[in-house]
Amino acid sequence: MSKFRIDMISEEVRREVDRIIREDMHDPRMGGTYCITRAEVTRDLRYAKMYVSILEDDKAEGVMSALKSAAGFIRRELGHSLNLRYTPELQFVHDKNIAYGVHVASVLRGITPAAAESDENENDL
Repeated sequence: MSKFRIDMISEEVRREVDRIIREDMHDPRMGGTYCITRAEVTRDLRYAKMYVSILEDDKAEGVMSALKSAAGFIRRELGHSLNLRYTPELQFVHDKNIAYGVHVASVLRGITPAAAESDENENDL
């Protein structure tokens, strides 16, 4: 199967899993703000790795455990909604890239440019 076709299937799986979680899964542990950032489906369509970004660190463990325990339910619903030869086995992975990016941005906002500091010191004299 071509790389383009696998990428299309991966994106469709990501969208559909996101819809299933938001509309059909009613688990109180899913109260945090999360986003399925990407999906990687293997070439044989047997497995799909779902990357989940969770913005609230204190709820990350609950969200991930809810997703892992509901993987069978989500897979069954995915099989009903998508027309694939095989319904991939889902593996959920905590994606920390967005949280890391937010952290880096906050650190960068706290840094003042060296030129601005030297100009302020000259004005004080």
